[in-house]
Amino acid sequence: MSTARRLGREARTAARAAGLPPELRPVWPGMEGGTYAPLSEIDAARIHQAALSVLEDIGLSDAPPSGVALLTKAGAVLRDDGRLVFPRALVEDVIAGAGRRFVLHGQDARHDLEPWGRKVHFGTAGAAVNMVDAASGHYRESTVKDLYDIARTVDALEHVHFYQRSVVCRDIALPFEMDFNTCYAAVSGTAKHVGTSWGEPEFMAASLEMLHMIAGSEDKWRARPFVSQSNCFVVPPLRFAPEACRCLEVAVRAGMPVFLVSAGQAGATSPAALAGSLVQELAECLAGLVYVNALQKGAPAIMGPFCFVSDLRTGAMSGGSPEQALLSAAAAQVIHSYDLTSGVPSGMTDSKMPDIQAGYEKAYNHALVANAGANLLYESAGMVASLLGFSMEQLVIDDDIIGATQRTVRGIDVSEDALSLEAIRETCLGGPNHFLASQQTLNRMQSEYLYPSVGDRSSPKEWEEKGRPALLDRARRKVEDILRTHFPTHVPRDIDEQIRARFPVRLPARDMQPVTS
Repeated sequence: MSTARRLGREARTAARAAGLPPELRPVWPGMEGGTYAPLSEIDAARIHQAALSVLEDIGLSDAPPSGVALLTKAGAVLRDDGRLVFPRALVEDVIAGAGRRFVLHGQDARHDLEPWGRKVHFGTAGAAVNMVDAASGHYRESTVKDLYDIARTVDALEHVHFYQRSVVCRDIALPFEMDFNTCYAAVSGTAKHVGTSWGEPEFMAASLEMLHMIAGSEDKWRARPFVSQSNCFVVPPLRFAPEACRCLEVAVRAGMPVFLVSAGQAGATSPAALAGSLVQELAECLAGLVYVNALQKGAPAIMGPFCFVSDLRTGAMSGGSPEQALLSAAAAQVIHSYDLTSGVPSGMTDSKMPDIQAGYEKAYNHALVANAGANLLYESAGMVASLLGFSMEQLVIDDDIIGATQRTVRGIDVSEDALSLEAIRETCLGGPNHFLASQQTLNRMQSEYLYPSVGDRSSPKEWEEKGRPALLDRARRKVEDILRTHFPTHVPRDIDEQIRARFPVRLPARDMQPVTS
């Protein structure tokens, strides 16, 4: 290839990397899926009815006293054996009156999400306890700086639309400080919507005060809550988690959207039959929806049946399995029939490193779950080892995989211009007999086609000339570029100084600023 041609291609690549204006982008947050349906309408209805039977006949145990009072007042029944059961009519009424079409706000309104209908969005999540060094293959304990660095990398990525806490700050011993600093590092690292969790309801007051300071006041926070609470309010099978329920109560009363997570593992804490696993976890999430609406009718709640899968040969979780893709897609389909917001897992590869296995497991999971129309795909970027590890290189590779998946969600434009009759006529009846210089080709080369960021499409000769770079090398360079240059400033410095003076922030200010030589 000539030097001029190579430089021209590199210039075009750099221009694309700088970001396209919205009207030219081939993919965008919130495109509508739903073309894939793993369940027939009859089977989806059968699963719903079975979930209602579970709630009415079996119910849930271990609700905290506050929950018992709220739920029995709403119409649940406390049996002599201590289990709360939920009449069918109560659950159906709650579904009909539950909150719909609520925005998940970013600190920057450009990142606001509309997770309803079949609109699809991708984000991180998880509680990985290790970071993966892709160069050495070693795992090490994750820290608050890792969490912040992941957040600011997500902030810079085009196809990861929200940031759910993805690693545990294992360098912070006190649970209160860990929860506070997790929230602090996440909201400081990205202006996109953030999700996180708290272990004790008493821990939430400090975080809420911080969020009010960042928003400008409590009223401004309530108008645009930019953090949601991820809440594992149940311990499958069919037991409430009392402390998590009390955290749920604080979040709803504070105007915070809640993500109702039921994380059963098929063959272990939920039935091995896929349909049975979905029935149980759907029932658990519906119980959580009743809880939320007993607190505040119409409060924003995301239905989160995390139907995890076991490798039944060992009992270990299998996050990258085809069964995982089927369950997440089916869960999204059933929740869509309620016209409620769905949040399901996808992309939790079983591979321990960014490799071929990670690529194919993530790709088919994302393709099925997104095309089923899941509103929010959690765990979708950076996770390895079935949620036990997080890789920065995998995060930017996943940005490519997600972008490609979104292109399949968008589908094929069949407008008059896209049918191309005039372009074919001009080219074949007196034209050059190729479309390379066609005005339509020039117009659509960006809006119709998506180009990878770290994936390589060069010829073998070009690849040799560039030193035969591997995917991990390209991903590592992109991570290094982002971490060297991208330091978000959406939280004003004076507000950050007030937060540091008021609360035990464990992320040094120097780690949030570029290094000057």
